[in-house]
Amino acid sequence: MICCGIESTAHTISVAIVSDKGGKCNILANEKHSVVTEEGGLIPRELRQHHQKYAVPVLKSALKKAKVKLKDIDLIAFSIGPGIGASLGVGAVVARTLALANGKPLLGVNHCVGHVEIGKALTDCKDPIVVYVSGANTQIIGYEKGRYRVYGETLDIGLGNLLDVFGRKLGLGFPAGPVLDKMYFEGKKYVELPYTVKGMDLAFSGLQTAAVQKIGKEKKEDLAYSLLHNAFAMVAEVAERALAHTEKKELLLTGGVAASKGMREMLGKMCEDRGARLFVPPFEACLDNGLLPAWLGIVEFKAGNRMNVEDSAVDQRQRTDSVDVNWV
Repeated sequence: MICCGIESTAHTISVAIVSDKGGKCNILANEKHSVVTEEGGLIPRELRQHHQKYAVPVLKSALKKAKVKLKDIDLIAFSIGPGIGASLGVGAVVARTLALANGKPLLGVNHCVGHVEIGKALTDCKDPIVVYVSGANTQIIGYEKGRYRVYGETLDIGLGNLLDVFGRKLGLGFPAGPVLDKMYFEGKKYVELPYTVKGMDLAFSGLQTAAVQKIGKEKKEDLAYSLLHNAFAMVAEVAERALAHTEKKELLLTGGVAASKGMREMLGKMCEDRGARLFVPPFEACLDNGLLPAWLGIVEFKAGNRMNVEDSAVDQRQRTDSVDVNWV
């Protein structure tokens, strides 16, 4: 089976073409174009305009790289939510158009679950606790009784948004995470900042506010180190509790913040202490990209899931634990 997956939940418009030949995820193409800024954040209207401009070129590039034509595609899948409405809408329109024009089945899939399934497909893990950390999302997830349960999550902003807002206050562009991660290893002094874990949930806004207020009063490298150290430790604490609660022995790190060397080091040490194993997919698969809907589309379609075009409206707030996982 060959699936064309369209991703447009936030700053990236991406098209991936994937097959399940041999029962494995075979990546034929994964093309994308992302919004990058020198300063400031993401503006929904500009995201929509960007995605409309680059959707067709990215699609053509993916088909060319995969060496297939639309007639060879068996399924059109797209990220139906959660995400930014202006961005989601572009991907949905492209997906519906391709499906209707070429007589192909259409399937809208959950973006967060896509991160989980592509992570499992590209690593050796079978039944992990998932640490999903991206711009808008921070969740500790595990499969239990037919769904991916959210054992803990952010109560306010996502970890990636924390890094981007703080980076913006420092005068960095978007995305700020890679620059801050480098600064994390250059910091020499710990600056006292809030550490907020409430049971199995986390809150980052207080940490963000306190760190911003100290800009100009402390070295930026020390502030970056302290902010990232607290944020990563908060995530590691909740992830460790989830491992203890479920008695699982695998931890899967995914989402854009999975690229952080600091995050990987901290979670790696925690897993080593617990006798668990840390899995991290290839960097490109951790970011928002068309592999997420493409592979999850195949998985769900083979499990018997179907969707009518009239039922394919995007859902900006669709939750990870709202999806019936009938394929595990």
